[in-house]
Amino acid sequence: MFRELRRKKQLLSRSVAEDILNRKSSGVLALSGDDSYPYAVPLSYVFDGETLCFHCAKAGHKLDAIRHSEKASFCVIDKDEVVPEEYTTYFRSVIAFGRVRILENEREKRAALEKLALKYAPDSTQEERHGEIQREWPHVCVLEMKIEHMTGKEAIELVRARP
Repeated sequence: MFRELRRKKQLLSRSVAEDILNRKSSGVLALSGDDSYPYAVPLSYVFDGETLCFHCAKAGHKLDAIRHSEKASFCVIDKDEVVPEEYTTYFRSVIAFGRVRILENEREKRAALEKLALKYAPDSTQEERHGEIQREWPHVCVLEMKIEHMTGKEAIELVRARP
């Protein structure tokens, strides 16, 4: 169902790909938008080992696209170093494929928001996080992407530089 990576030497291990998802703070969610035009939107996220969670407003292009088709991909770039003298880029990235759903269950929604708050404000207290979640609760929508397939890839130059 999902394509195999053509350049297998450049494939990152699952653990390295997961490490990238855990370390980075934003990525691009790609959906099937209006009139089947691709719609790619940068988002903050949290990764829990199996799913990605995002928050957004309760209306807009993103939600309309998800209601039309739950299938999505999410790309995170870990490294992007232009090397002009070699006419190339030393890159490292991860792409996850899966299905996105809108979290309707209040417990699931609150748990996802708590994970997001903890990731982006790690020094905050539980009381501060709870207050922020309560303040935003009426206005926030939470999305969950269940990962069905994931690949990570890096430039061949980075593969060759490994010990």
